[in-house]
Amino acid sequence: MVKIDPRFQNIMNKYGTKLGANTGSLMDQPSSDKFTQDYETFRQEALHIQDTLYERACNFAHSLIDLAPAKEEVKKEMQDAIDQIHLNITPAAAYTFAILTMFSFILLGLFVFMVTFFFGFTQLLVPFMLVICGVLLFLPLSKFPQHLAQKRRLQASNQMVLCILYTVIYMRHTSNLEHAIKFAGEHVAEPLSLDLRKILWDAETKKYPTVQESLESYLVGWKDHNLAFVESFHLIESSLFEGQEKRRIELLEKSLSVILEGTYDSMLHYAQEVKSPMTMLHMLGVILPILGLIILPLIGSFMGIKWYHIAMLYNLILPFAVFYFGYTMLAKRPIGYAQSDITSLPQFEKLRKFSLKLSKDKEVLIEPKHVAIFLLFVLLMIGFAPVILHFIDPATELFITDNIMLLDYRVLDTGESIGPFGLGATMLSLFIPIGLAFGIGSYFSIRSNKLIKIREETKKLETEFRGAISQLGNRIGGGMPSEMAFGEVARGLAGTPTGVFLGIVDKNIRSIGMNLQDAIFNEKNGAILTYPSSLIESTMKVLVESSRKGPMVVSRALLSIADYLDKIYKVSERLKDLLSEITSSMKSQVSFLTPLIAGIVVGIGTMITAIISSLGTSLQSATSGSDASVLSGASNIANIFPIDKIIPPFYLQMIVGIYVVQMIIVLTVLANGIENGVDKLNEEYTLGKNLYRGTLLYILIAGVTIFAFNLLALSVGQI
Repeated sequence: MVKIDPRFQNIMNKYGTKLGANTGSLMDQPSSDKFTQDYETFRQEALHIQDTLYERACNFAHSLIDLAPAKEEVKKEMQDAIDQIHLNITPAAAYTFAILTMFSFILLGLFVFMVTFFFGFTQLLVPFMLVICGVLLFLPLSKFPQHLAQKRRLQASNQMVLCILYTVIYMRHTSNLEHAIKFAGEHVAEPLSLDLRKILWDAETKKYPTVQESLESYLVGWKDHNLAFVESFHLIESSLFEGQEKRRIELLEKSLSVILEGTYDSMLHYAQEVKSPMTMLHMLGVILPILGLIILPLIGSFMGIKWYHIAMLYNLILPFAVFYFGYTMLAKRPIGYAQSDITSLPQFEKLRKFSLKLSKDKEVLIEPKHVAIFLLFVLLMIGFAPVILHFIDPATELFITDNIMLLDYRVLDTGESIGPFGLGATMLSLFIPIGLAFGIGSYFSIRSNKLIKIREETKKLETEFRGAISQLGNRIGGGMPSEMAFGEVARGLAGTPTGVFLGIVDKNIRSIGMNLQDAIFNEKNGAILTYPSSLIESTMKVLVESSRKGPMVVSRALLSIADYLDKIYKVSERLKDLLSEITSSMKSQVSFLTPLIAGIVVGIGTMITAIISSLGTSLQSATSGSDASVLSGASNIANIFPIDKIIPPFYLQMIVGIYVVQMIIVLTVLANGIENGVDKLNEEYTLGKNLYRGTLLYILIAGVTIFAFNLLALSVGQI
């Protein structure tokens, strides 16, 4: 028998009565009111009391005509997806909407062509773009339910390792599957938590006789998508029928090993498969389109392509195509290990707003969208100032130097003015991508900067926690009361996030007189408020509940959890190594390569435009006051470079700048999805950071090259 230190015994006597009276069960109690209320939310979402715009559009299209998929396997696939995400539509409705949308774009293209032909000018590019858009939209729209289902599966699968972990932790403590599923459902994120609630709900409403049958029905849907998850739960179920405690524990530990090994194997195959598609995405979707911008001024001068035609291609079709191709790769991502989601916690709501301090004791909280709209409006007004000034007064012109004009609108023989061609206008156009980047970037930065710091501290705590709970387990196993063990370990880990957390627990017990449960989980002063981690919360619940069964039970539970966490940590680090090559390449594209190449290309493009415009104007001027032969030659050359067909540098830079911002957003979302799965907080944080860095690099490079190359073009034009 272990001899207990008298000091420890005094602590136990002091708080023993309070512990017995106030510490209610955290794990063995039936479903809480909050748990039931959460499921009511799920029921509302599942039943779709208010249909989405997509559902209403599909049902409206289906009321006009019925166009069901011809293949039964396609129909079944769509129906399975619709059932999984609880859409209030049929496969025929979704398919009909896709077909009608395609034909609507095609008919609109034909209508535009007929109208332009009727008025005497044949416009082919816009009708062609509309037809292409219609054809390209058919495939994603016809598979939109499958895309939604896949997105939901990706969100759910990111929590599956944690789901098995929490279930195993509980089952090791108490062999009760129903309560284990409830315990896991309270600690994993949506939508998997909602799925677990539905399993219990189906059993409670007698849709299935037992929780096991309800669980089996749910697992059937995952057999084709995540077999390791299904096998892990089968092992957990098998542990219920084991009479020997040792064999039961072995099955539980094996279930965790199965999903960890399955996760690693799946991610290994995914990392190999995604390399080539992502390289192709970068080359065909980013590099080649940007390099192609060099010849656009020449194409415009020879073919009469307008700037809005290029904008339609670069700012609508290409970004959509790149995102869709990247999303198909992302949808194949297997399960992973998700970070703690703290974005929805009410105590952090004010941290997602912009804080404006008016005085020492007074501050005003401003919604991020208001800051974003303000920045967007101001910067866009500066960027579009040349167009606005010309609209207000077409005769307006400002000279920066004797040879450099701000606007430089050219007046054609028809009286139409085109432009702006001025270097000043081109430089001001740089504020357009700045406005978009800073507007969108500020919105995401304000919402995520403070929260990401908290989560990073929580992440450090989770990493260190494995060693801390091992120390707790060893001390408690040595006879030290749980209340005293926190203080001892906290002093040994002073200066670390873990030491701070354990120190708060110790302070609440010693100074305030709280019991162990309140010291950790109190709504006002509990240590868990400082580091909102589901992993730590669940571990502490196990500790509190195990303390009722004696110190040796607590010790074994904590040491087992430490071992589980160590296994998960090692696998998660191996997963990062597998994806590091892909994600590092994409990050370099976002922050460096794409802005750099685009900045150089836009400078070259504006130089070519300036040379062509200057050459065309000079040749047209040369046709007056010359002899017949010179007049004929100059006129023929001038016709090659008609000023009315040249794309103004202002619009060329605007198109490229917006495209860079779009590519930063698309590549950031894809890179975050590949590396972290569904992680909205990190996505918002990296979007804000990358939009600032990438766009500023583009502006710097583009500004320098535009200024230098245009000065060169001016000197060429004067020769």
